[in-house]
Amino acid sequence: MVCERCRVADRALPRMRGLLGRRGLASGEGLLLKPSPSIMTFFMRFPIDAVFLDEKGTVLKVRANLGPWRIAGCRGAHATLELPAGEASRRGIREGDRLEAVESMATR
Repeated sequence: MVCERCRVADRALPRMRGLLGRRGLASGEGLLLKPSPSIMTFFMRFPIDAVFLDEKGTVLKVRANLGPWRIAGCRGAHATLELPAGEASRRGIREGDRLEAVESMATR
């Protein structure tokens, strides 16, 4: 399991807001932005790991420890999973891995 408490931002306004206003992410938290081939961390207060995924959920690129005031993207990416800094490494996420979303009973 990569992200136990993952929010999905699949509309324009939630994607634009992203993690703005947050002071950080706890281990197990994340934000899946889709569609989103690129992100920017302007005005954010903390670093994140950005995991770029294709339409099938295959990891195309992992950008670790992306600090505030940065831009990152990946050609061919359909979505971006934002995780706490260092989380991608702790969870063993690597290029070529395939991630899939599984809705928990608690969130239905």
